[in-house]
Amino acid sequence: MYRMSKEEKEFLKSYDMSKYDRPSLTADIAVFAILKTKESEEYRKDPERKLGILLIKRNSYPYKGCWALPGGFSNKKEDLHDTALRELREETGIDNAYISSFGVFSEPGRDPRGWIVSQAFLALVDRAETRVKAGSDAGDAAWFSIDISRKELKKHVLKTKAEIKTKYDICLESTDIVINAVVEETRIFDNHHESISYEVLDSGALAFDHAEIIVRAFKSLHKEADDAGRIIFDLMPEKFTLYSLQEAYEIVLGEKLTTPNFRRKIAPYVIETSEIITGAGHRPAKLFKRNLDAFYE
Repeated sequence: MYRMSKEEKEFLKSYDMSKYDRPSLTADIAVFAILKTKESEEYRKDPERKLGILLIKRNSYPYKGCWALPGGFSNKKEDLHDTALRELREETGIDNAYISSFGVFSEPGRDPRGWIVSQAFLALVDRAETRVKAGSDAGDAAWFSIDISRKELKKHVLKTKAEIKTKYDICLESTDIVINAVVEETRIFDNHHESISYEVLDSGALAFDHAEIIVRAFKSLHKEADDAGRIIFDLMPEKFTLYSLQEAYEIVLGEKLTTPNFRRKIAPYVIETSEIITGAGHRPAKLFKRNLDAFYE
């Protein structure tokens, strides 16, 4: 265990932190869930489901009246992960979310209040078990269905260098609200190294640079689902059918999966229960739960 010497302690006593400018730190959280968007008119079909994201309506300046991701400033001696959990609880009432960090946002001028650096987090919840309520500093909190379309704008390739520009069109819809935003991604490959930058071309009714954070959160969720897949279980209730689990994967990945292949892939991660769910117009279906041994081995 490291122990400071007397000389080091004396050095720290006289160290002047005011010599350096210091930013304020915040946590912003992109909370995703599977939403039931509308009931099907067909007797035997399940309600339509889509990926959703939680937004709060800002109750104060700057961007008063605009929609933003849940989040806020970190307290002194508070870990940023704890900040994210606290802000999520205070602003939305959610206290049971899976949460992980996926990016730091530090571009100068991103916040008109001053130099503010944000750690962004990805959170996943089961919508049916979540009762969202706006906190005291939020005007409202609402779930929005999210649709992000991708279009490659320009591709310039040389022998050792390439530049690819991609446009992301965001459409967020709630009961009587539609928010559209546009983000451009620039990827540069130079001597086998890649750099990525983003620019918000149109923020719509979204505050700050949250359109960019939403795009990057969406990409992070998609990548984690594609790489390992276990993250999708955090969108599910404690017990679920294999059909609903496959549907959640398909919603996040944006593609249809072959049922036999899917069930072989997830077989190690589920345990069949003795329970069966029945519903009007449907065959009885077995309920499954996570195999925790496979998750934490």
